[in-house]
Amino acid sequence: MKCKPTFFLVSAAFALIVVTSCGDESEPGFSETQSDRAESPYAMVFSAEQQLEREAKWTESGARRIELSSGHKVFTQTFGENPEVCILALHGGPAATHEYLLSLAYDLPTKHGFEVVMYDQLGSFFSDQPTEDIWNIDRWVEEVEEVRKSLGYDASNFYLLGNSWGGILAMEYALRYQEHLNGLIVCNMVSSIPEYADYNVQVLRPQMRPSLLDSLNAFEEAGDFQNETYLELIQNEFYNKHICRLEEWPEEVDVSFAKMNYPLYDLMQGPSEFKVGGRLIDWDITDRLKDISVPTLMVGATYDTMDPKAMKRQSGLVQDGQSLTCENGSHLCMWDDRETFMSGVADFIAGIETR
Repeated sequence: MKCKPTFFLVSAAFALIVVTSCGDESEPGFSETQSDRAESPYAMVFSAEQQLEREAKWTESGARRIELSSGHKVFTQTFGENPEVCILALHGGPAATHEYLLSLAYDLPTKHGFEVVMYDQLGSFFSDQPTEDIWNIDRWVEEVEEVRKSLGYDASNFYLLGNSWGGILAMEYALRYQEHLNGLIVCNMVSSIPEYADYNVQVLRPQMRPSLLDSLNAFEEAGDFQNETYLELIQNEFYNKHICRLEEWPEEVDVSFAKMNYPLYDLMQGPSEFKVGGRLIDWDITDRLKDISVPTLMVGATYDTMDPKAMKRQSGLVQDGQSLTCENGSHLCMWDDRETFMSGVADFIAGIETR
């Protein structure tokens, strides 16, 4: 059987990775007919095997499907128990899964005694697949608020942690509902998509050798984003340096990205790491950060796809901000600079709890 390249998100807002997959029935799927695709282009369609996997996940310890006001259900799973410190984790994408953030669930409850809730947003693998076009930031923010209410968290114990696209959601949530927050943690996400795109062009691209840039430019000018050579170059020369620097990527990361709802990602972000587009292309809340008064930690990393200096600068734009730079980390610094990340987050929370 001939294998084909499939695209999945690596950075929680903007990077794509190639996973080589063969066309068997276990492969993530979308609508099976042209008419279905016309009606629900962003809804995943699952094989029988995948549906069994979803249902098995729903029965795991700590798992709960929260029904939203729309009638759709989202998957959550709670790790640890601490009514005083409750962290809701927002994954990237849009439309990755919670699995690539599972290091939070492994470390923060066991080493620091926090309660951590993992959560798949609508359109992600373990949650429902709406067929209507509801994909905008405002609706996602309201979804987070409904999840908070269902969990019973409030300003006495609620911490919101978002990575990449999840960082966008976390900041937007704080601007609308910070009265319900005890603390905000924004990981690997700047407050401006145009600024992110500029950092890519002005800083990260020039670090590549000229011959590589010529090759990438040729593929991009031709719109050949699915070319196997192009994708291999991106993986070897960019993702392994700026997404996750571990020699062998964690299984949780690979598993998560293999479940990516790529059409939904493409709708919001655009086709690739190097060609930012989609509905987020003009997103910029930098001038609104001054309105965030809740204690906020901005987490960046030296080798991130996001400018670590911008992450540090953002901590000074909110009213009560701190910064954490993972010196050895990249976009997934909760894996490749794990101890720095976890201890930094724990110290931030401990500082709030002792005020």
